[in-house]
Amino acid sequence: MSDTRSVLLTIGDPNGIGPEIATKAAASLYQDPVCRPVLLGDEYIISPLADSLGFGVQTNRSKWGSDEKTIDLHPIEAMPTAEFIPGKVSAAAGRATVAYVEAALTLLSDGFGRGIVGCPHSETAVNLSGRKFSGYPSLLADLLKTGPDSIFLMLVGGGLRIVHATLHEGISGALNRIDPELVVKAVVAADAALRELGVDKPKIGLFGINPHAGENGLFGDEDDRIIVPAIQKLREQGIDAHGPEGADTMLARDGYDAFVAMYHDQGHIPVKLLAGRKSTALSIGANTLFSSVGHGAAFDIAGKNCADPEAVIRAVRLVGGAT
Repeated sequence: MSDTRSVLLTIGDPNGIGPEIATKAAASLYQDPVCRPVLLGDEYIISPLADSLGFGVQTNRSKWGSDEKTIDLHPIEAMPTAEFIPGKVSAAAGRATVAYVEAALTLLSDGFGRGIVGCPHSETAVNLSGRKFSGYPSLLADLLKTGPDSIFLMLVGGGLRIVHATLHEGISGALNRIDPELVVKAVVAADAALRELGVDKPKIGLFGINPHAGENGLFGDEDDRIIVPAIQKLREQGIDAHGPEGADTMLARDGYDAFVAMYHDQGHIPVKLLAGRKSTALSIGANTLFSSVGHGAAFDIAGKNCADPEAVIRAVRLVGGAT
């Protein structure tokens, strides 16, 4: 296995379905020469899951990528055994979620790995641990010290790629934050990510803020004041940006490589409608390639061995196959 091509797969919230779907994904991909992942999590959690699938666990880095029927694991002692209770939301699980990502970032900084895939987290659990957290993009911005409004979520699924200018915040707060500078940053991040994913000349559509993108000011002037000047600046930078246009209308048009939504539901609804739980997410805007899945920790089915790993497999392939 090439150190620079490995995909680092963190198990997310250990009390959710993350450990199960991470282990299932690793088992499914263990013979893949490009996308075979290295898991990061507590060994005592992963080992019995691997055993139930007929796999061993390999913690010796020099033997990762071997032909043996093993799951490669970078063990992290982060979750106290007394706190490992599938289905329970806890501060301990929130701390462990962050610890796994920190360990993955350390491996990347040491030159190991192509990128990271994070299994589902619980925003409640991480916030209970004392860390302000609204999702993996905010965590990456904090850990990488890139500053606010620097990392954005690109949701991928159902033939769509949708970047979110704002994400996990109330609609009034999101609307107060949207300005030309934020929109430009989101589109620049989208353009760079698309090029990294192999799109030579990305064409990016920007959804309007208001119904019908304001209808020439009839339904508000925010689109004319915010989106239009942002597009002008983007075009001056050589980025093929279009809009603003109502999301319902723009989504029906062919030829776009990605869209930029202005707030959470505007971007999540179309992808979730078309892809369901098989959607994946990329955190874009930093030099670190980081993907996650489009669903949550599913505490209601944690520990029941019925979770579908397909979204994780897609995320690993997305990161491992990016050029």
